[in-house]
Amino acid sequence: MSELKKTGVDSDEWEMLKAYTNARIALGRTGVSIPLRESLQFKLAHAHAKDAVYSQLNCEELQAILAISNVPIYTVRSRATNRDTYLQRPDLGRLLDDPSVEKLQQIAGLPADISLIIADGLSATAVMQNAGLVVNPLVGKLQQAGYSLAPIILVEQGRVAIMDAIGGLLRSRLAIILIGERPGLSSFDSMGAYITFAPQPGLTDERRNCISNIRQQGLSPDLAVDKLMYLIQSAFRMQITGVALKDNDGLLD
Repeated sequence: MSELKKTGVDSDEWEMLKAYTNARIALGRTGVSIPLRESLQFKLAHAHAKDAVYSQLNCEELQAILAISNVPIYTVRSRATNRDTYLQRPDLGRLLDDPSVEKLQQIAGLPADISLIIADGLSATAVMQNAGLVVNPLVGKLQQAGYSLAPIILVEQGRVAIMDAIGGLLRSRLAIILIGERPGLSSFDSMGAYITFAPQPGLTDERRNCISNIRQQGLSPDLAVDKLMYLIQSAFRMQITGVALKDNDGLLD
């Protein structure tokens, strides 16, 4: 930045940097204010983020998208009975309601290697756009690698930690949750993936690995699948996930 100042360039020449970031830079100005167009785009981005937080998971549509995987799919709910409760009581989003616990107990079969879980999180929009692009190819690669899969579980009003209860009830060796991330003003459609080995209620976040910003303008779904496969195989080899499992695959180098 100091080099730019020395050469006396003005703010318009910052345009070249916009190719490397979605951050709001090189906005220009009208008098002492930013241009009207940029002001309106900011308000639109804020509206998109707010809409994403209150978006709803369309379980029927998502089941149709995931049908190609040929894995049974079930829907459960957290103890957050509505969106406002979900936002005000994060603890309830981490717990399954009683009917969901009973459902999972009924469908639990032989222990499986992996549970795949999809939750709305803070952006069901992100999940609807990206989950199918990750799950369908991921299931194919997991089956090709010889891993057994529990039924796919869709969660309404779910937080990340609900994966532990689901994985524990299904007696899976490893749980993966795809979940909508907190919307930003340039990324309302970002999905995250969390991986936990030996899931059980009461685990904390240092026991998980996270892949963030899965979307077409961020970490592409195809690349996310490759990174998930690397972490899954490493987790089974080392029998652990979290801070002790490093992402050294070099896929982002």
